[in-house]
Amino acid sequence: MTQAIRISRRGMGALLGLGMLLVLGLGLWLSLGRPLHEPTLEFSGDEAYLHVSAQMNFGPRVTGSVANLAAGNYIAAQLAKYGWETEFQSFTYQDTPVRSIIGRANRGAGPIIIVGAHYDSRRIADRDKIHPDQPVPGANDGASGVAVLLELARVLNLKKTPYEIWLAFFDAEDDGGLDGWNWIVGSTYMAEHLTVAPQAMILVDMVGDSDQQFYIERNSDPALSNQIWAVAAKQGYADFFIPQPRYALLDDHIPFEQHGIPAVDIIDFSYGPGNSYWHTTADTIDKVSPASLERVGRTLVAFLQTTSK
Repeated sequence: MTQAIRISRRGMGALLGLGMLLVLGLGLWLSLGRPLHEPTLEFSGDEAYLHVSAQMNFGPRVTGSVANLAAGNYIAAQLAKYGWETEFQSFTYQDTPVRSIIGRANRGAGPIIIVGAHYDSRRIADRDKIHPDQPVPGANDGASGVAVLLELARVLNLKKTPYEIWLAFFDAEDDGGLDGWNWIVGSTYMAEHLTVAPQAMILVDMVGDSDQQFYIERNSDPALSNQIWAVAAKQGYADFFIPQPRYALLDDHIPFEQHGIPAVDIIDFSYGPGNSYWHTTADTIDKVSPASLERVGRTLVAFLQTTSK
């Protein structure tokens, strides 16, 4: 009986030890509010491509149109789905309703970085030799940048991001020179109505071309450009992010630079042979590559999650 009693006590000690481990594990799970081995999300070009397709299904997203309104509602719904605070910035320009959208996350985590794209498409394809009176479909010039931002909203690990992030979706960017319209109307309005000073602004525009080559845009902040291109090289994308200056563009980053905010335009402005797809009816979804979207998205994730304040 004496030996039997000793074995029982040992068994009881083992059970108590196991119980304590289970309690500690449960407590840790509850304190984190998620499983102990939460999977890490990666930016997916295929997922981003679905957002391109969704926008294209609305038709041309001309400012003030039903399709533009639907696209804006879609963007806001996706941001809400991923837990981002959403704000509409509405105003009237040339008797036309304009509505930009801002998604915010990581409030107070650090300096603000704005990542932006325009979601409107050009009213007429005035560079098209055959159909200059038709609207631009806007797959690469508009939908690609929006798709990158929406996939970024899904996958960005905010715990590893030392910034407050704003995802800005600009309206009324692309009708410049038509009927007295200016370019970059939505971004200009947003920059003029800032009540805080963001640390930086990163624009993604025309980023989905399958023949992808990003040169440094000459009106962009040189130091910030070099940082982003260096991050891209570390991701293995040196063949696509080429650290040489080319083009000087009027784009949605300019109003922020004019307000003293370092800004960069990530843009591949060679779209089709001789830039023949830009502002034409050839700007269709078959020109957009999931792999191209993925390279841009993963570069942005790496930059935002690893760059110190």
